[in-house]
Amino acid sequence: MTNATAGTPAPAPAPAGRRERKKAATRRALADAALRLFVERGYEQVGIREIADAADVSTTTLFKHFPVKEALVFDEDADQEARLLAAVHERPQGRSIPAALCEHALRHRAAAVDDDAGFTAFVELVDNTPALRDYAQRMWLRHETALARAIAEESGLPADDPACAALAHFALEAPRIARGSQDPRQAVTRAFDLLEKGWGAAVSRG
Repeated sequence: MTNATAGTPAPAPAPAGRRERKKAATRRALADAALRLFVERGYEQVGIREIADAADVSTTTLFKHFPVKEALVFDEDADQEARLLAAVHERPQGRSIPAALCEHALRHRAAAVDDDAGFTAFVELVDNTPALRDYAQRMWLRHETALARAIAEESGLPADDPACAALAHFALEAPRIARGSQDPRQAVTRAFDLLEKGWGAAVSRG
C-alpha cells in the first residue's frame, strides 16, 4: 500500500475524460460523414450502413449516438440548447434578456450565415428535405419551450406567461428570418431591438 505521507508518490490518475473524448470523436465523425454524403447525394439516397462505413463504425454504434437518421444532421442539438439557456441564466448583471439572446444569436447563429458555404449547404439540405424540416421544427419547439421557462424563471413570472413564450419564439426565429438579408447581423440586431422594446413594455405592464 502506498504511503503518500512518507514521500512515496501516489500513482498518476488516468487521464480524465478519455472515454468522453472518444465518444465525442465518434459522434463527430458520424455527423460529418452523414452531412457530407447527404449534401453530395441527397438525404433519401444515403443509407445508415453507408454512413457507418464512412465513419468506420458499426450501425449499432451509430444508433447508440443517433437514434434516428434525422438526428445525424442536428448533432449539436443538446449543445445548442445548453448555450441558449446559459445566455439567459448566466448573463452579466444589468444586461436584459433580449440583449443576452441577441448576443447569443450573433455569436452562434448569425455568424454562421456570413459567407459560410458549409452553412449554406446545410440550410439548403434541410429546407429541401421534408423529413429534416419536420425534425428541425420539433427541435426548435423543444428549445422554445425550455427557453420560455428560463425566461420566466429569470423574470419572476409564471412559467406559462405568454410574454415569455412570445420572446422565446421570436428570439429563435430572428436569425432564420435574417438569412435572406444582405447584412444578416444587422438584420438580427434590428429584430432584437424590436424585441427589447416589446419585452420592456410587457414586463412593465406585468
